[in-house]
Amino acid sequence: MASTIQVLSSFVAFTALACVLHPCAADGWSLGGATWYGPAKGSGSDGGACGYQNAVGQPPFSSMIAAGSPSIYQDGKGCGACYQVKCTGNPSCSGSPVTVVITDQCPGGQCLAEPAHFDLSGTAFGAMAKPGQDDQLRNAGQLKVEYTRVPCNWHGVDVAFKVDAGSNGNYLAVLIEYEAGDGDLRGVELMQSGGAWTPMQQSWGAVWKYNSGSPLKAPFSFRLTSDSGKTLVATNVIPAGWKPGATYRSVVNY
Repeated sequence: MASTIQVLSSFVAFTALACVLHPCAADGWSLGGATWYGPAKGSGSDGGACGYQNAVGQPPFSSMIAAGSPSIYQDGKGCGACYQVKCTGNPSCSGSPVTVVITDQCPGGQCLAEPAHFDLSGTAFGAMAKPGQDDQLRNAGQLKVEYTRVPCNWHGVDVAFKVDAGSNGNYLAVLIEYEAGDGDLRGVELMQSGGAWTPMQQSWGAVWKYNSGSPLKAPFSFRLTSDSGKTLVATNVIPAGWKPGATYRSVVNY
C-alpha cells in the first residue's frame, strides 16, 4: 500500500509540474495563447522559419499554419508537427477545434510571455470562429486558447524532398515535408549508392544537410526518425542527375 501511495504521489507531483510549465485544461487539453499574422485570409508569411516556402498556402497545408513559440518550434525540431487549437472565451469563438501545422517561429513579444503561444495565419485564426464571424474574431487580435498535439494526416500525400539551391556535388541539403503521424523529425540519415547509412545534420527549420567532402554518389535514400522514434525509409528517392531546387516525391509515408 505504501508503495502504491508513493507512486500516486509521484504521478500527482509530475502532473502538477507539467501544468506549471504548460498550464492544463480539462480532458487532456493545455492552455495557451493565440494571435494572428499576415493577410486576414492568408498563410501568415511566405514560408517562414521552417523553410516550406509557398507550400504553406497549398494543399495539404492549405494556409492552416502557425508560428510556434520557442516551446513549440523547438529550434526547428517542431517543424511539421500538428496541433488542434480552439477558443471559447470570445463571443465569436465556435468552440470547435481546428488543426494547424507548425511552419514558422514566433520568437518574441507575446510568444515569450506565455509558456505556449500560436501565432496563427489569418485563415487559421478565422477558422476558430462561428460561421460568418471570422472577421469579428480576427478583430479581437489576441485570444486565450486550448490546444493539444494530434497526428498529422495528409490524406495520401507522401513525403517529399526538396533539394536546397545551395547543394552541389559534394554537399547536399534537403527540405523534408509532409511527414504524416508525428509530423516532425528527430533524425535523418542518408545512404548514397552502394554506401551505408550516414547521419545528416539539421541545418535550419525542416532542412537537413550532409557535407561529404568528396563527390556524392546518387541515387540517394533517406531514413527518417520521427519525434516518437518511428522510422521510415525512402529508397532511391533522389535519382542520379538530380538538380538543386528540384522536388522529389517518395512513395512512402508514416
